[in-house]
Amino acid sequence: MQPFAALLAATLVLAPTAQALAEATPIHVRKTNGCGCCLAWMEHLEENGFAPRGENMFAGLLVRYKLDNGVPQRMVSCHTAEIEGYIVEGHAPAADIRRLLDERPDALGLAVPDMPLGSPGMDQGRRTEAYDVFLIRNDGTTEIFASYPG
Repeated sequence: MQPFAALLAATLVLAPTAQALAEATPIHVRKTNGCGCCLAWMEHLEENGFAPRGENMFAGLLVRYKLDNGVPQRMVSCHTAEIEGYIVEGHAPAADIRRLLDERPDALGLAVPDMPLGSPGMDQGRRTEAYDVFLIRNDGTTEIFASYPG
């Protein structure tokens, strides 16, 4: 293959990937260093059109960040993300984050409390738990945004 033809072929193959990266929605993820489930959740986001940027924080500072930004204590999980003015606490599925961004409710954001098995980043093969994704209202009240069976 001629050098120009090889370059053209590579460009055509890589163009959709570059375009997808350019269109990915940025999301800032605050987490503790070395947390495998946080990294797995970030991979889930990447696979679903987001561009996560991780920031490692000491555990105490991360908890303080959550509480200072309105995440109710009963909604806390292992990582906290910010996207387009919303907070996303825990292992929320990318589809629910996308729905949040599409619907734009007057709310603080979403939360998946604890770390339910089977949620994105907490995949344990066939072991799953039922869990809910909660919408956190600005006054700290919550309501179910989505439910997932076990």
